[in-house]
Amino acid sequence: MYTQIGRNVANRHDLRENSRREFFTHSTALAVGGLSLMAGILSAPGARAQTSGHPAVQRIIIDTDPGVDDALAIFLALRSPELKVEAITAVAGNVPLDLTLPNALRLVEIAGRAEVPVAAGTSRPLVRRLVTAHDFHGDNGLAGVEFPSPKIRPSAESAGDLIRRIVRSSPGEISIVAVGPLTNIAAVLRADPGISPMIRRIILMGGSFSGGNVTPSAEFNMYVDPEAAQLVFGAGVPLTMVGLDVTRKVLLGEEQLLKLESGRNNVSQAAARIMRRMLDRSRKTKQGTAIAMHDPLTVAHLIDPALLSFKDYFVAVETSGEMTAGETVGYSQPPVRKSAPLANKSTRRAEAPFRPNARVAVAVHPERFFRLFLERMAGLV
Repeated sequence: MYTQIGRNVANRHDLRENSRREFFTHSTALAVGGLSLMAGILSAPGARAQTSGHPAVQRIIIDTDPGVDDALAIFLALRSPELKVEAITAVAGNVPLDLTLPNALRLVEIAGRAEVPVAAGTSRPLVRRLVTAHDFHGDNGLAGVEFPSPKIRPSAESAGDLIRRIVRSSPGEISIVAVGPLTNIAAVLRADPGISPMIRRIILMGGSFSGGNVTPSAEFNMYVDPEAAQLVFGAGVPLTMVGLDVTRKVLLGEEQLLKLESGRNNVSQAAARIMRRMLDRSRKTKQGTAIAMHDPLTVAHLIDPALLSFKDYFVAVETSGEMTAGETVGYSQPPVRKSAPLANKSTRRAEAPFRPNARVAVAVHPERFFRLFLERMAGLV
């Protein structure tokens, strides 16, 4: 499958090259202008900017499996005027779909953003049985914190149909922020291959080059649906990977939680309730005194690109290993080489063309992240 991934990327290289140049140029410009942009943000953290009058506004779809850190990421996006959330699509992952969908609706309602459509996506991985993380996120996905049932209803469209309609109606303008297993995105790309050049970019939380968090090899989102991840990495869409290599360095502890609790709005109070429950439970079970901000960091770097530093890689996803399925393997230079061939097989040594298919986050500024996060969530400056 390495060969097939390489072939897919190589065949689409010419088509995507101009798009990638534009993508990297845009990212660099945003990084240089990040501080001045922050200085000019509207004084109310929850205020929305108009797309026509604010050229830095990015149109995004959030694909998510809420999930504790997903909840904070959604809140952050909805309270950031640099981002126009076109839709939220739910996928099974941290907990099953029958919980991630109402959780997404609750979060939108708490944020006072009922106009944002929320759609149900896939309830299981492409070819595997669903493995959840309810032991970490709680049986309801929100650390066991109970919120009222949502009054708003999900979109009549499926997640796949909603993504396809929005992207096709504005080709080249919509980015997908995927902070759960990549099943929904893979299903869209498989059902509608022609949509790939229309997606501006995919920013995903997932993967790791420094060990996993659900197995020694695999990060959770990749582990749940490695086949979906493999398809997405091979689709030729400009990809940004924000993995455990950086997210494990951004830890919310008591100091940050107290500041979050000081916020006097619905979002900060809801987020603080979730994180207080998480932190208390983590202490009691001796699992640690801080919680990694995986998904919020992924969203935050769209607002302030200088939060993260990146390096180009060819990323492949292991799908066949009994102990390593979901492992992300990064090549920064050729050769892209698989394991040595078996002696009883008449196959040549397998290599794939080297062509980077992802920008991978390799360094992070945690303090800068928390300044942004707490300003948006709790109104702290």
